[in-house]
Amino acid sequence: MESAEDLGASHGWRLRRGVLEDGRQVFAKVGAASPVFASEAAGLRWLGEAMDVPEVVEVAEDRLVLSWVDTEPPTPAAAERFGRALARMHRAGAPAFGAPWPGFIADLPMDNSAADDWPSFYATRRVLPFVRRAGLPAEDVRRVERAVERLPEAAGPPEPPARIHGDLWSGNVLWSGGTGVLVDPAAHGGHRETDLAMLALFGVPYEERILAAYQELSPLADGWRERVPLHQLHPLLVHVVLFGGSYRESLMRAVDRVLALGRAG
Repeated sequence: MESAEDLGASHGWRLRRGVLEDGRQVFAKVGAASPVFASEAAGLRWLGEAMDVPEVVEVAEDRLVLSWVDTEPPTPAAAERFGRALARMHRAGAPAFGAPWPGFIADLPMDNSAADDWPSFYATRRVLPFVRRAGLPAEDVRRVERAVERLPEAAGPPEPPARIHGDLWSGNVLWSGGTGVLVDPAAHGGHRETDLAMLALFGVPYEERILAAYQELSPLADGWRERVPLHQLHPLLVHVVLFGGSYRESLMRAVDRVLALGRAG
């Protein structure tokens, strides 16, 4: 890069804004050699077949360089365009639940090996591995495990694998060009309700506009709002692993709602 501006750090990586010799502005994530950079690049390219994402300019063992995204304030119209674009991306589908590249969320590895059905994938590849890493009290672990046992009855009607971002909190949606641009994916073939539940977890501007536009193209199955806590189990466990017990209460509230959902089903 001709020049670079330090933007701070995230999960042990240095973040930089730079200018290439040809004048293009880029964003760079730099750190120790890790497969996370290739994984993120693969996910961006895959999502980019159906959705607005930054261009992958360069990927190496110790860095990922992307085209720079100029951001703007979100608007209701941009939220609606984003909702429709998200529906189209999910409908683009995936060969299976999982992905052919190693999975990561932040710097935490995830098993992306394929599974035949979503409840099995979510239980064995997402929830249970993070329960073992979260350092929860034994009773909490048992409650999470009981919630996982209810997945087949609580997950709603079966759906084919959707092409999902996998870590779609509001900070990973950049508002640009009158729509949302996706960054920092944990992309894989998954359940489309997972992305929508992640948007809801910490809030996103004009959420109801996004959802209404989404449903114009891809109506959601009955009961999807009640299933939001089920899809939030994994991201809440990730936050317990990364940031400690401050997220335990939110996790266990979600667990209790999943247990109630299973009983109601």
